[in-house]
Amino acid sequence: MPRPRRHWAVLAIWLAISMAVLDSSIANIALPTIAAELQAPAALSIWVINAYQLAITALLLPLSALGDRIGYRRVYLPGLAIFIAGSAACAMSDSLATLIAARMFQGIGAAAIMSMNAALVRATFPQAKLGRGIGYNALVLSLSAAAGPSIAALILSAGSWPWLFLINIPIGLASLLIGRKALPATEGHGRKPDYPAAVLSAVTLGTLVYGGETLARGEIGMGAPLLGIALVAGHFLVRREWHREAPLLPLDLLRIPVLALSLVTSITTFAAQMCALVSLPFLLQNVLGRSVAQTGLLLTLWPLAVGVTAPLAGRLAERHHAGVLGGIGLFLFAAGLMALSMLGGNPDTYDLAWRLALCGAGFGFFQAPNNRIILLTAPRHRSGAAGGMLATARLLGQTAGAAAVAAAFHWLGVGSGPLLLRIAAFAAALAAAFSLLRLRVSAPS
Repeated sequence: MPRPRRHWAVLAIWLAISMAVLDSSIANIALPTIAAELQAPAALSIWVINAYQLAITALLLPLSALGDRIGYRRVYLPGLAIFIAGSAACAMSDSLATLIAARMFQGIGAAAIMSMNAALVRATFPQAKLGRGIGYNALVLSLSAAAGPSIAALILSAGSWPWLFLINIPIGLASLLIGRKALPATEGHGRKPDYPAAVLSAVTLGTLVYGGETLARGEIGMGAPLLGIALVAGHFLVRREWHREAPLLPLDLLRIPVLALSLVTSITTFAAQMCALVSLPFLLQNVLGRSVAQTGLLLTLWPLAVGVTAPLAGRLAERHHAGVLGGIGLFLFAAGLMALSMLGGNPDTYDLAWRLALCGAGFGFFQAPNNRIILLTAPRHRSGAAGGMLATARLLGQTAGAAAVAAAFHWLGVGSGPLLLRIAAFAAALAAAFSLLRLRVSAPS
């Protein structure tokens, strides 16, 4: 691909993924405001978040397989259009029920964007520069996550909550128009779609994620049956896909040792990250006495540090093994988490800041090399499946981390923050060990 066209394609990809990340974080921040204005109970308003997440969870693997079958841009561009339309529907919602329905529709578009993101990055960058491309992609993700709370606060201070969704429309249209001209055209394998596997995959992942979160909140009567459904559907899905060529559930890719280890590393790392990021605001505000504004500013250091180290790690990954780089980064991540868990009762801002920055720097040093090895290990015609597994691993890890926090708060109270940080540090150290195990198996250079 000529360099000018590649630059435009990269811009389209980054605009879309930043929009999806921003949308998730600003909706979380605005949930109390939305519930109050729509006169909805707080317990029901959480479905504004759940509907979006469940749609993404259920559709990541089916859409990844569809991208491998018909071509990545043929999934990505319609998904982007759906996301734009869903954003408009959210802004026009006049009741909680219509907003939840619009969020689920919007989640379909977000699933298409997220499932194709990594495959399109691989298709856009030459192999020699793929590491830095993934690193810059991580930088965009981190800066978007860091900017989300501030953008939400700015919008809500100047206008009403529908503007949180309307902001997606110009960004999405710019990405759509540029993407139609610049995104690379990839040919799919053209095999017949496997609709039963798509349904089983959606049921398995949807009930697994929601059932795990529900059980962690102590709602055994609902959580246990959902997990049972996930196990049954997962059993039939694995039986159906085990001997298929290019299956929807990429069991063929999991037979590659370095790729399987990389996915396990990713799940464990994202569980550690989410465990820390969900528990830290409670620790900072309820235990250490920081204000909401101070907490927001301090936590911004984490994604900013990721944004600084991820591009550097991406460049280094082009010359050094991902197992070594990931191991170094994850040991730094574990050290930062353990240092946070050992804070005294009245730490100063500097003591908090360097620990949070160390966590972010270590995480960023792991992310780009890990993503690069997953994408390069998979055959090029299976890039969509590899990207879908990458996104699914991230989601499963985040769900596990959030569920751990919910369970600890339910049984031990919000004062369990230091314990959760030590658990997260152990998980990060375990992920570092998984990363180093990759040195014992063959991997692409």
